[in-house]
Amino acid sequence: MSGTPETSPPDHPPVRLVVFDMDDVLLHYDVDARRAAIGKLAGRSLAEVEALIWTSGLEDAADAGKLTTDAYLDAISAALGVPFGRDDWFRTRALAMTLDPAAMALVERVRARTPVALLTNNGFIMKEHFDALVPRLRALFGPAMHVAAEFGTKKPDPAIYRGVASLYGVEPSQAVMIDDKAVNVEGARAAGLRAHRFTGADALEVFLAELALI
Repeated sequence: MSGTPETSPPDHPPVRLVVFDMDDVLLHYDVDARRAAIGKLAGRSLAEVEALIWTSGLEDAADAGKLTTDAYLDAISAALGVPFGRDDWFRTRALAMTLDPAAMALVERVRARTPVALLTNNGFIMKEHFDALVPRLRALFGPAMHVAAEFGTKKPDPAIYRGVASLYGVEPSQAVMIDDKAVNVEGARAAGLRAHRFTGADALEVFLAELALI
């Protein structure tokens, strides 16, 4: 399959960094379960929570680093009309996350040969809670766990992919991005990275093997 958009031409530089998305790649993220849990706290329907926090752009603003953690929680509280603090955020986020052992096993295999990092479209509050929310991912990635907010933008902006490559001292052409969203994969490719759209661990294993990363 060499030479397809999934893989790379023979003269492509060796891969020096593999970047994994988190939600719906390394874990299943049930966003509706999270919205329902927030709604239960606030006496709101799932649809109301979606409109107030997601459709309104509040969540996107936090992901892109435009809101500090305190400003983010204050904005949610104001939108819902009830107090919403760190503990509320943690509980409603944690119940929506289920790790994918097969995907995690592939990270373990990749990191035996090549540096790995994690990049997720999330705000500063996620960065503060990685250790408590996903300690098994911390064990895999160590300090190389990043939220989009750190870069002042979010996927699929090509700048974020170039930013993470630069952070690790590699050229975009030496990095690979694994993401479940087609638009994010396209953004990574526009930035010069090789990229794979995650649809399951089996297909990811084939892709990684084709690049001699496992």
